[in-house]
Amino acid sequence: MAPVLTSPLVSTQWLADHLGADELIVLDASVRSTGTGLDTTWAPAADAYERRGHVPGARYADLLGDFSAPDTAVPFTRPDAERFESAARQLGVTNTATVVVYDDGVGQWSARLWWIFRSFGFDAVAVLDGGFTKWRDEGRPVRIGSLATAAAAERDAFLAAEERPLWVDHDRVLRAATGTEPAALVLAADESALGAGHAPVIPGSTAIPVGSLVDPDTNAYRKGPALAAAFAEVIDAEEIVTYCGVGTAACVDALALTVLGHDRVQVYDGSLLDWWRREPEAVAS
Repeated sequence: MAPVLTSPLVSTQWLADHLGADELIVLDASVRSTGTGLDTTWAPAADAYERRGHVPGARYADLLGDFSAPDTAVPFTRPDAERFESAARQLGVTNTATVVVYDDGVGQWSARLWWIFRSFGFDAVAVLDGGFTKWRDEGRPVRIGSLATAAAAERDAFLAAEERPLWVDHDRVLRAATGTEPAALVLAADESALGAGHAPVIPGSTAIPVGSLVDPDTNAYRKGPALAAAFAEVIDAEEIVTYCGVGTAACVDALALTVLGHDRVQVYDGSLLDWWRREPEAVAS
């Protein structure tokens, strides 16, 4: 029987206690990024997963490739149900499994994959609080090398549910920005990561960067009142839309809001890269 989750986050101790459990799937969703703003490039980090090591038994999940739509203008565009199902099956995920996702950064990649799983109706998924950084810093076991992964058997074929309304597009964000359909707009990226002289962010936004949500000493999410305080300006909004550069850090804020119990949070898929493409006057200003 798969371990039972009680929170969108699991501790390193929880994972250590449950490693090897039946139907527990651990996924490393790390991505390598370089540059800032429009000069940023991304690449899968499968080689680092093998050389640097990973949580024993963890499988590498290619967030940029397998778990994103192909041939799109904006990296990390969410996949359709068929592509998501195929990627999950290849990693051995079944509908009765429990999935724990982590990365080697501040959690933006694992939060993004967590949000994708939830958007397709799969709730038995959590993010490792503190990620691989905390796991390694605590001296927990690390495995070097690749891991052979067997796809889910046909009888256990993974099926996605109907996609939930956890995403918004440019038109919905524009209505929020103009006040015709109110929503609190939260910028999850640190503006320094957007590059020097970047185009304006979405009007009416509240900046709540990922760095304000994570304890720099542990790489884990801040707890209780400290986490709630970061969202003081928006927590009472009926609906909250998070965004960043391409829609990854936005999922960290979305996860934190979910931990705090807010149940009307959506992520702007494509985020500022999509906004700047569709609002040329903003880029020109």
